Amino acid sequence: MDVRDSAQRSEQGELPGAQVIDLTVLEWRLAPSSEHRSIDVLPNQRVILVCSEGFSSSLAAVRLKSLGVAGATDLEGGFKAWSAWNQQQ
Repeated sequence: MDVRDSAQRSEQGELPGAQVIDLTVLEWRLAPSSEHRSIDVLPNQRVILVCSEGFSSSLAAVRLKSLGVAGATDLEGGFKAWSAWNQQQ
């Protein structure tokens, strides 16, 4: 899940195949107990969060785990690390 805001996505580029969900509504949309949930996540399904540099997504993964999304994790280094790796391939 790409949790970068629209300005970051415009500046840095899109993450192919990622579902975009704004970091400000992440818990509402994914937490199993949320009445505003729009994405069903299986109990141990892996949910990989990607922000720009990996800091916000790490904190968000911890918050999601505390709300019952056991498979929440993030991409170390975020989009910038993925982009640098992808350019080397």
